Amino acid sequence: MQQILSQAEWYERAKSVLPGGGFGNFDPTMFIREGHGSRVWDEDGTEYVDLLIGSGPMLLGHGHPEVLEAVAEQLPRGMTFFANNALGVELAEEICRAVPCADQIRYVSSGGEADMYAIRAARAFTGRDKIVKFEGGYHGMSAEAQMSLAPSRMVNFPQAVPDSAGIPEGVRAEMLIAPFNDPDYIRSLLAEHGDQTAAIIVEPLQRIIPPAPGFLQLLRDEADKYGIVLIFDEVVTGFRFAYGGAQELYGVTPDIATLGKIIGGGFPLAAIAGRADIMAHFDKAAVGADKWLMQLGTLSGNPVAAIAGLKTMEVLRRDGNYDTLRAYGQRLMDLASAALNKHDIAHQIVGDRTLFEIVFTDNQPQNYRDVFSSDMAKGAAFNKVLMQNGLFKSPGKTYPCLALTEDDFALAEAAYAKAAAAIA
Repeated sequence: MQQILSQAEWYERAKSVLPGGGFGNFDPTMFIREGHGSRVWDEDGTEYVDLLIGSGPMLLGHGHPEVLEAVAEQLPRGMTFFANNALGVELAEEICRAVPCADQIRYVSSGGEADMYAIRAARAFTGRDKIVKFEGGYHGMSAEAQMSLAPSRMVNFPQAVPDSAGIPEGVRAEMLIAPFNDPDYIRSLLAEHGDQTAAIIVEPLQRIIPPAPGFLQLLRDEADKYGIVLIFDEVVTGFRFAYGGAQELYGVTPDIATLGKIIGGGFPLAAIAGRADIMAHFDKAAVGADKWLMQLGTLSGNPVAAIAGLKTMEVLRRDGNYDTLRAYGQRLMDLASAALNKHDIAHQIVGDRTLFEIVFTDNQPQNYRDVFSSDMAKGAAFNKVLMQNGLFKSPGKTYPCLALTEDDFALAEAAYAKAAAAIA
């Protein structure tokens, strides 16, 4: 039975068995005990409105009764088999119906894995090595993804800057880094390197920065021009922006999309979804040994995550849910802006109504460097006061969910007012 300890006591215990005392994801001094609906409680008993929601997957809120019921029915029947299971097939069918680019999918357990295999599939399909990535784009923890994710040193494009130790120098040579939302630069880069490039990988909404009008279509056109695989990292935006993801919302279809978070209903599950001719490289019988992309995972497509994802997606398909989610996000945006405007604090609300953040700058950010040059200290101070006043959130994102209540909005209004006053 779990001991009743304070957060400080748990942190002291964690430091002896976990590097830095945490899982690497969040403030290691925070220990969440439980979550219900739109609220979470820490080990000290402090209650918060949850605007982190597990970094995105709990779109319905914590412990949605229909999801819990579906999972409870599956648990006595088995949690994982390594072999195929029918629920995994049903979920794959629903993903392929929903996502424009998805002829077929292959399961993995995390979004980072999905991005890694998407890049590898593009290389297998094209026979090329170079990958175009946008500065500030997050695509998991692979060596390629850890290039120019959050550089503190700005170098000339397309040079890549490693964000982690332990990455071979050879990886840097195969990565081409571009500024997000810069059509002229991407055209010039591909004019020089297009015939060597296997893939362009991009978050349709880069962290919180929306694509400029026409930018995603430009990537589609340039990829077609040079025979490059266009990968949309929809681990965050898939089934959040719309039922068909950002590619449905923005009307641009990639060759591959990576999915995660929501498709597992709160359990570890992710997928690579793409065109049949590219996905064929996961099938040795279809492409032969030389072009086969080996991929397997102990928990990939396990039935517990599959049934949780199926039920979550069933709920999301119901009339009005996406309208409600966008209305909730807009309401939070308006509350934050009203509080900051009261004190004439320069700021921009950046992102989509389903996923956004407040950036303290005079101008609307168009790329990573714009956000990097904003008043980051003011942002950190603002978020700290929000946490102290009952809003649990990421330092860089706000995730609305469908479980928010009138009491939550009232708490958020008060928290935004206090945070704005504190930084005024």
